[in-house]
Amino acid sequence: MAASCVRTLTKVGLSFLESPAARRSGAFSYLLGNVGAHGSRRAYGTGGAGFRSKLLSGVRQGGGRVLGCAFLLGGGLGLYQTVKLSVQQHLAEEERKVSEAPGGSLKLTLYQYKTCPFCSKVRAFLDYHGLPYEIVEVNPVMRKEIKWSTYRKVPILMVDGEVQLNDSSVIISSLKTYLVNKKKSMSDILRCYPEMKSVNDRGKEVIEYNNKYWLMLSEGETVAVYPQKEMQKEEMKWRQWADDWLVHLISPNVYRTTNEALASFDYIVREGKFGTFEGFFAKYVGAAAMFVISKRLKSRHNLQDDVREDLYKAVNDWVAAIGKNRKFMGGNQPNLADLSVFGVLRVMEGLQAFDDMMANTKVKYWYRRMESATLNHEGLNAEPYKH
Repeated sequence: MAASCVRTLTKVGLSFLESPAARRSGAFSYLLGNVGAHGSRRAYGTGGAGFRSKLLSGVRQGGGRVLGCAFLLGGGLGLYQTVKLSVQQHLAEEERKVSEAPGGSLKLTLYQYKTCPFCSKVRAFLDYHGLPYEIVEVNPVMRKEIKWSTYRKVPILMVDGEVQLNDSSVIISSLKTYLVNKKKSMSDILRCYPEMKSVNDRGKEVIEYNNKYWLMLSEGETVAVYPQKEMQKEEMKWRQWADDWLVHLISPNVYRTTNEALASFDYIVREGKFGTFEGFFAKYVGAAAMFVISKRLKSRHNLQDDVREDLYKAVNDWVAAIGKNRKFMGGNQPNLADLSVFGVLRVMEGLQAFDDMMANTKVKYWYRRMESATLNHEGLNAEPYKH
């Protein structure tokens, strides 16, 4: 309605300006003010009989142009108000969507390395579910952004500035539990994932979360999320597979050759938070070091001589597990396994390993569907959040 009025005012204004009476010489001088020989303009005050008489005289001499400009001015002001109102309404609508979204009331801050597959998993989950969050990129060398934390790895997710979630799978399971049952606080949910300290095969103390692939739901909630009993077991199996196997195929593949190692570190430095010296050191010294380390990783995980073949096999195994009759492992919508695998694979985008994977496996169509689902926040309309 407002836009229609603006268009009408503008048309009327143009019709006045184009009328024969409005084209008379000197008719426009009283609207803009008199211009002297030196090009200066004298502005009139807003009151006084002198001004009113001159204005009326100007209107009589060139009323068509004055009125036309007045209508145009009114149309311009009206357009400004229309655009302003439209922007305000759009912002209000976006705020409403955020507040009504599952978990929209949570203030989430993600501490991450952008190129870390575990951090990418968490972003995939947050994006798919349309959860607003802030990102703090952590310097991989000094890590001063997380100096306040005794847990020195990423990702770390802070909830409302108070509750700290560590480990990508714990973060995802905790948030998913909250989305299904908001009656539980994040603090209560986190207590269901206790830290377990252990020593790995290299003698290093590590923190584990033995139940990190479980959602803390009631029997009724579990049935709502997993209508078929095998769906839960399948999701947990492939989430663990993504963490225990797929992740370990990334480094040997992106650092497979010296050229690939340099390209990978160029990407890491470009996307990460490095100082000038740190970036130079990371790109050249780090690339050389990771090329050597990737060889050790290949031996440790019993990978083939050509690690691409291991990547191809893993990805094709994943696609085969989904089958031909499902769009995602979750059926018509991604489940937590879909989001985890997608998050891990996504960190290779822009590198030779990713291009080779897309060209030599059957993952392409699933991957593009996942890309669309996360970009469009399709989880906002997913069951069981619609009540």
